[in-house]
Amino acid sequence: MYVTAIIVAAGAGRRIGGATAKTYLPIAGRALILRTLDRVFSSQSVTDLVLVVGSEDIDYCRQLLDAEVSFKSRAIILQTGGATRQESVRRGLEKISASADLVLIHDGARPFVSTPLIDRCIEAARVHGAAVVGLPARDTLKRVGADSLVQNTPERAGLWEIQTPQIFHRELIVAAHELAVRDGYDATDDAMVVERMGKPVFVVEGERTNFKITVPEDLLLAEALIAARVVG
Repeated sequence: MYVTAIIVAAGAGRRIGGATAKTYLPIAGRALILRTLDRVFSSQSVTDLVLVVGSEDIDYCRQLLDAEVSFKSRAIILQTGGATRQESVRRGLEKISASADLVLIHDGARPFVSTPLIDRCIEAARVHGAAVVGLPARDTLKRVGADSLVQNTPERAGLWEIQTPQIFHRELIVAAHELAVRDGYDATDDAMVVERMGKPVFVVEGERTNFKITVPEDLLLAEALIAARVVG
């Protein structure tokens, strides 16, 4: 089975602060994006990869990849991102091979996704057509209005926090993104553009360590987990 990965790493990561884009911040001495690529390529099912980065970072990213001996035999295509995450994914889809059976879409800022989790998600997508990683919500969730007042408290049972990877049959995700562009629809994850077509999306239970590096505290947690050998 031909699986193409699209790694979305075009965001500036403003919430984390500093002059360096989040993608290239070091975690225990290794750039965040390189750790993410290490994990994705750890799956023998992944055939090739499209890395979507900011247009201002593409030369630096190419130099970073060229310096990595472990990636010399890997098929990596660099692509510039768009103004939104959805546009960046769509631009990544433009670079995938027509031979691809499945498309794996993963956040560049999730550097600890495990090989077994990737493989479970690939198998679920092969069977169901679309699969995402998620975790049952642990905290009470409240809907809050613009006035900061609670509007209601949804029942927690059945609510899941969705992560990446998200994996789809190639024809399905390409068609879903094309429809979203035609309708002017903007989504915060790729499952949403598939759901609005009325297609089922299977949820694979994920891992707490597959968190997204978003704020400075996440960097501290990442380094602590590496130091404790909880993650590699």
